[in-house]
Amino acid sequence: MNTLQIKTDNDGIATITIDLEDRSMNVVSPEFIAELDQAVDQIAGDDSVRGAVVTSGKTSFIAGADLLQLVDEIVPGSDAKEGYARFSDLQQVYRKLETCGKPFAAAINGTALGGGLELCLACHYRVAANNPKAKIGLPEVQVGLLPGAGGTQRLPRLIGLEAALPLIVQGTHLSPEKAAELGIVDQLVESGQELAAARQWIQEGGEAEQPWDKKGFKVPGGAGLMHPKAIQTQMFGVALLQKTTNHNFPAPIAIMSAVYEGSVLPIDKALQIESKYFAELLTSVEARNMIRTLFVNKGAADKLVRRPKDIDKSKVSKLGVLGAGMMGAGIAFVSARAGMQVVLLDRSKEDAEKGKDYSRQLLQKRIDRGRMDADKANSMLELIHTTDDYAVLEGCQYVIEAVFEDRGIKADVTARAEAVIARDAIFGSNTSTLPISGLAEASQRPESFIGIHFFSPVDKMPLVEVIVGEETSDEAIARTLDYIQQLRKTPIVVNDSRGFYTSRVFGTFTLEGIAMLAEGVNPALIENVAKHAGMPVGPLAVTDEVSLELAYKIGQQAREDLGDRYGETPADAVLEKMVVDLNRRGKRFGAGFYDYPEGSNKQLWPGLAEHFPLADVQPSPDEVRTRLLYVQAIDTARCLEEGVLTHPADADVGSIFGWGFPAHLGGTLSFIETVGLTEFVAEADRLAELHGARFEVPKGLRAMAENGETYYGLVGKGDARSAA
Repeated sequence: MNTLQIKTDNDGIATITIDLEDRSMNVVSPEFIAELDQAVDQIAGDDSVRGAVVTSGKTSFIAGADLLQLVDEIVPGSDAKEGYARFSDLQQVYRKLETCGKPFAAAINGTALGGGLELCLACHYRVAANNPKAKIGLPEVQVGLLPGAGGTQRLPRLIGLEAALPLIVQGTHLSPEKAAELGIVDQLVESGQELAAARQWIQEGGEAEQPWDKKGFKVPGGAGLMHPKAIQTQMFGVALLQKTTNHNFPAPIAIMSAVYEGSVLPIDKALQIESKYFAELLTSVEARNMIRTLFVNKGAADKLVRRPKDIDKSKVSKLGVLGAGMMGAGIAFVSARAGMQVVLLDRSKEDAEKGKDYSRQLLQKRIDRGRMDADKANSMLELIHTTDDYAVLEGCQYVIEAVFEDRGIKADVTARAEAVIARDAIFGSNTSTLPISGLAEASQRPESFIGIHFFSPVDKMPLVEVIVGEETSDEAIARTLDYIQQLRKTPIVVNDSRGFYTSRVFGTFTLEGIAMLAEGVNPALIENVAKHAGMPVGPLAVTDEVSLELAYKIGQQAREDLGDRYGETPADAVLEKMVVDLNRRGKRFGAGFYDYPEGSNKQLWPGLAEHFPLADVQPSPDEVRTRLLYVQAIDTARCLEEGVLTHPADADVGSIFGWGFPAHLGGTLSFIETVGLTEFVAEADRLAELHGARFEVPKGLRAMAENGETYYGLVGKGDARSAA
């Protein structure tokens, strides 16, 4: 066998050790399912075997399904019955295991997720090593699926609907200790003792029948229409789903239905219900989108798929950060958290210390919440050295400037830093809009100058956009990606242009919302539709957050730089009126598109109706949604054709993790494929006729639609995966 080994000792207890060849972690694969099926038959048919312990030969138990293989098998819109037939094998094997008449115990030595935990739930007893780094859970919802090997039915029968539903609907990861508290794990032992404890349970007469297979079994806490607590749990769950997902994600709804329907049926009928919903999700475009972007493409990015080859791996031990404002302070924190010495430099020592205060506050929150001890926090703080002296930068392998978005200021700090740092040090500019090639003109070694765009707040946002200038070397790219990997963040690599990729396309979203305001569209309609579509916040609110003043200045700078090539937008006049005439410059100034009354929630400024009167006829919510999503997707297509982007995977990962494009759509280019290229182009043509050139599709997209091609089809099926 290639995925597991079976060894039976003299006491008649078999040990099934799962250990997939050529894999760093065990996953549920077709070969594993077939071999586990054989193993169960072998143990059940051998009278000399009293029972079996299932464990892992790796540091983790099973990390879940092989999503790399699964994504290629998802065909949106295909027959759900076919999916039911193809993907119910694992569920049937697990059911055979728990009804074969021999006791099975799981010795969980590490992380058990998805199909791995479902195997443990099918076992009659579960022992886990008390390893705080191990994770136990059913995270399938995070990639648009539900646990399809019994998880939606066994977990509620084990710990009750009230405790189980949030774990499955949210895909929560638990520590072994927490899993034991909830009753998911029967016994918690010190690492290395789990196999012995599981064997002992069998030796002491472990029972080979599940509670739910016994006559008279009832779900803990109750289930069904006639049980008040169960109904309350279901009603609360449905309301919470509406609030958190806006019904954009089919998986949580399917989970609620599978659990509710299955909990009032015998287990075998309940498992059929689960398989039905699982098969429906497998044929959904949302599952294809989420697995491809959130798992396959993000995983490839995390493994530095865009890193130039044949360049030695590097590591930053001393980092310089120029500018101790919000971004610089955040970069200093995440770098110190990764174990680097950080020089945090500002105009004065006092200003630099204010930047360090940001780290102090974040660490104090962790201490207060019991997530970190004071000694560890102090050690991390000691890694951040504040100064106003550029000479202290000596020895830094990497320097990041995070000063104000002004070419003159950036040129000054670049020259002063380069006078001190080594010739082979990399200099990164954390700019969000200014072209890197232009900023590199202030450098004496432009080949080592690169853009490294963090997102705010740095400690929470997972994405970093790497911008390659005209003279940026492959070594600078490789070393920048190595540094980002040290931070455990996800990089995308783009080529230089105004606004690069993320700032440029995100700007189309905010400007489209402002343009609709200028047309007389109700601002509440704009904001609410954006959130219901899946954007984290409306375009007017997010403009307030980044400040109207900044948006106005970026527009003014672009107008100055581009001259006659600048394309006027309907939003320009609105921003000028709000900033120049009305002095409503954004949230941090106390007034923007919203009012910010002290002690209460923000609210749309009533004065908007006076300055931007409502049109007599309002667009439908669908029309508003279409405009907000299409304008982002079209400009992404332009970025790809202009060479700003080099791969659709970077577009999709960047849009979701950079500015919050709806995850169920898979990203901006996956959205085009979700709609269908022919349909998308036709709708874009309609919008262009109504609203102008910003909705005109680029020639390449139109040609793809005419030829029946797709973005991912053109780069080769599975390209992002195989390159990882």
